[in-house]
Amino acid sequence: MKLIFIPTLPITALSICVLLLAGCGGAHAPGNGDAKAALTVTLVSPSSSDWPEQFAANGSIAAWQESVIGAEVSGLKLDEVFVNVGETVRKGQMLARFSEDTTRADLAQTEASVAEAEANLALARDQAERARRLEDSGTVSHEDILQYNANEKTSVAKLASAQAQLEAQRFKLRYTQVLAPDDGVISSRTATVGAVLSGGSELFKLIRQNRLEWRAKLPADQLVRVVPGQNVTLRFANQVLLNGLVRQVSPTVDPATLDGTIYVDLPEPGALKAGMFVSGEIQLGTAPALHLPESALVYRDGYQYVMKVGADRRVHQVKVATGRRSGQAVEIIGDNLAASDQVVTSGGSFLNDGDTVQIAAEKPADTAQGAHS
Repeated sequence: MKLIFIPTLPITALSICVLLLAGCGGAHAPGNGDAKAALTVTLVSPSSSDWPEQFAANGSIAAWQESVIGAEVSGLKLDEVFVNVGETVRKGQMLARFSEDTTRADLAQTEASVAEAEANLALARDQAERARRLEDSGTVSHEDILQYNANEKTSVAKLASAQAQLEAQRFKLRYTQVLAPDDGVISSRTATVGAVLSGGSELFKLIRQNRLEWRAKLPADQLVRVVPGQNVTLRFANQVLLNGLVRQVSPTVDPATLDGTIYVDLPEPGALKAGMFVSGEIQLGTAPALHLPESALVYRDGYQYVMKVGADRRVHQVKVATGRRSGQAVEIIGDNLAASDQVVTSGGSFLNDGDTVQIAAEKPADTAQGAHS
């Protein structure tokens, strides 16, 4: 009996073929319209409002003008000092006094010299008058008359010199009293009782009228937008201290740094002291701002984005630049976003470019709340 062998496929290969045939029967891939939403979101459109425009700057508090009060005379001993650092003084108030003994003795001597010069002038004038009366009689020579006239003129000059010395001695006596040149506050004192000083030596420094100013540096592109009269808000330790007004803008710019200086008057310095370093904001007025809620921003790789949603409910990641802030709103700068666009209000960090979203509701644009920071 003859055996006949029928070739067969392996079971594993047969199973694969069956599965492939089953997969080809009537199945289809889902279309784009059936894509599953990645997140349910609310949308907001940018809004436009007039916001305050300002520059931030840093600078030092300084005296508006600081007067140096020094010794007007030389070689006198300082007898008394009546004020100290921090004291408020009035114009004409005595701050210190030098010894008057030597000055008064010199004054008395000069007064005697003036009296002597006056007597000599009277004598010379009388002699010259008599000589001029006798000139026509011939009893007095012409040379003698010239001599008498010369003596008279010399006596006049000597009297004038003595009077000038007397006035100088009176000034010297007056300057033994050191007086305040203006109202203000003593900011420095180097005067020491018993010291013998030379003329011009510094005794005190005075902040005139106790008037302070803020001096801040600004880059040239900002400096050109600052004009006298603009408001400035100063901050120290993150607290608003006071307001000031721009008094003057530097007429020059440092060619090395391209920075210029603004000078801000502080009518009421309050707790501020000369030498403090504070921050400030220069108010420039208002300007339109296209803004969104801050929650709409997404931070990735050091840049800022918003998630714009199109009519097909797909997300488009748009890079934006920001400017001013007001409350919970932030200004969007540039042309990457229009007022008609719609962006994800919050939760954008969970989305990627191209994702499909489910729109829960449209939300009106946030308006600026609170004070401009």
